[in-house]
Amino acid sequence: MKRNPVIVVAGLVAALSLAVTGCASGAPATSAPASTAGTSAAPAADREYKVGISQYVSHASLDAARDGFKEALADAGLKVTYDEKNAQTDAATNTTIATTFASADLDLVLAIATPSAQAAAQAIADTPVLFTAVTDPVAAKLVASADAPGANVTGTSDMNPVAEQIALIKKLKPEARTVGIIYSSGEVNSEVQVAAAKEAAAKEGLEVVERTITTTAEVQQAANALEVDAIYVPTDNNVVSALESVVQVAETKQIPLVVGEGDSVAKGGIITYGLDYTKLGYQTGEMAIKVLKGEAQPATMPVETLKDLKVYVNKAAAERMGITVPADLLDGAEVVG
Repeated sequence: MKRNPVIVVAGLVAALSLAVTGCASGAPATSAPASTAGTSAAPAADREYKVGISQYVSHASLDAARDGFKEALADAGLKVTYDEKNAQTDAATNTTIATTFASADLDLVLAIATPSAQAAAQAIADTPVLFTAVTDPVAAKLVASADAPGANVTGTSDMNPVAEQIALIKKLKPEARTVGIIYSSGEVNSEVQVAAAKEAAAKEGLEVVERTITTTAEVQQAANALEVDAIYVPTDNNVVSALESVVQVAETKQIPLVVGEGDSVAKGGIITYGLDYTKLGYQTGEMAIKVLKGEAQPATMPVETLKDLKVYVNKAAAERMGITVPADLLDGAEVVG
């Protein structure tokens, strides 16, 4: 029997229509291989990130911040390849690191300490930059404001409770009338702390005697030149890198040395009221995780500070400087060194 050609064509069209509909609804196509959708971009869980770390100098606090940052990313299960560079206080090297990172294929840059953060902020425009161990990011012109950074840069501040630290001098040596402060003349974070220290010292009846340096090699001479009742060292990168020189002077002159953070207490300072740089770095790492996962942008991430402050005491250092630490300061303090 002859079939009507129109009917045959209509039947074929209907069959094809059903086949297409079946594939669209998710029915497996028997001739197709295993799914290759999405192979051009690995799932987030399998992605490996590239992070550049620019560190201004090696010393205990900055090293701790770096380690805390990496620990946070590891705890989050992120696979990260690090490109770590250290300027060792050399300005030209610091700038070179920043410009190198600007053209590198990086997902994020961590800048440790104010000079490194400033160089990174000036050179890098298209990659997220997070900073840590920066005292005053607004004064350093890293962000428009702490609440609304406004560009590709944000991070964590290590602003010290300077007034409380200066007050420790009178508790250690009530008769003290003068305090010497050694700091780098060109480091913004130090200038901010020294200004705060002067204000606090005036309220405590202390006269501030300043000695400025430009390199670590000048620290010992600056310390030796001080004729004061006590010494205060803020979180100045050059001075902290050569803290042993200041410790030696304080021990020789039998005067108390109050410092800006816990690691400097472990290195020979008597006492501080300050923060844990490992925790500060870890907190910065938690911010980085949000950026890397696309959950936040630096422009709208407020600068964060560490609220977990405590008293750190080195009793052995106090003995070497001829100082007795009052019992009320030891109560609840973390004894180090």
